[in-house]
Amino acid sequence: MRALIVDDDFYCRNMLHEIMRPFATCDIAVNGEEAVYAFKKTLESGGRYDLVCLDLMMPEMDGQQALREIRSIEKDLAVEEGKEVKVIVTTMLDDRKETHDAFFLGDATSYLVKPIQEEKLLKELTNLGFEIKN
Repeated sequence: MRALIVDDDFYCRNMLHEIMRPFATCDIAVNGEEAVYAFKKTLESGGRYDLVCLDLMMPEMDGQQALREIRSIEKDLAVEEGKEVKVIVTTMLDDRKETHDAFFLGDATSYLVKPIQEEKLLKELTNLGFEIKN
């Protein structure tokens, strides 16, 4: 599995990386702009991400905008239907509007509330169809 971890908080990025490192190759972005750039460059070079863990609240470009741009890039580069990247929104906000917007406007796959617990993340990855081998 290849994953892109997007979070402006060092602790959150590091924790996600530590949890996922045994079974995923992880790239890291500190804001939405870096995430969109990494996502586009990876697709253009023939690679792909299987998963994006995306924080909603970030400087420069928030997660909502980054998610909309990622979905737009997939359309522009003709990613096959059903082959789109799975996006887990990670947020400290247990805010119904934010999660509603992420799902219905940005087409997120799922969400987890921070602090991310390893057991919950691994269960969510399994639910999304990823094979997790520790």
